[in-house]
Amino acid sequence: MYDIEAIRKRLPHRYPFLLVDRIVEQNEEMVVGLKNVTVNEPFFQGHFPPPMEAVMPGVLILEAMTQTAAFLVLDGGKDTPSVGYLVGIDKAKFRRKVVPGDQLRMEARISRRKRELLQATVEATVDGELAASAIVSMVVPG
Repeated sequence: MYDIEAIRKRLPHRYPFLLVDRIVEQNEEMVVGLKNVTVNEPFFQGHFPPPMEAVMPGVLILEAMTQTAAFLVLDGGKDTPSVGYLVGIDKAKFRRKVVPGDQLRMEARISRRKRELLQATVEATVDGELAASAIVSMVVPG
């Protein structure tokens, strides 16, 4: 549905903080995004350096899930990025490591919407296995 250039038109994030590579499915109630995790990610230089195993930080997995959820409230007709603000994270859980070579599949579903506030249940999986889940709340000023 959205390749990286279309994503860049809608999200204000840029390298190294843009953490969604593609939106593959979307309707009014849910969105699915992909993040291809490569060894070249800048955060792998320090989390964790050799000889330890490189692991994607949980906070960045949450950020990738939130960026995906933002597509539930972004105006798809605009050619300028919309700015939303993360205002809450609840029930965040991490179930497995995310390492170079993994592809995160992030699915966000609306659980509550009220004016400028959106609450979404988000899950990130790798090869069908749950990696992380949370409830995120964001505000997108009108």
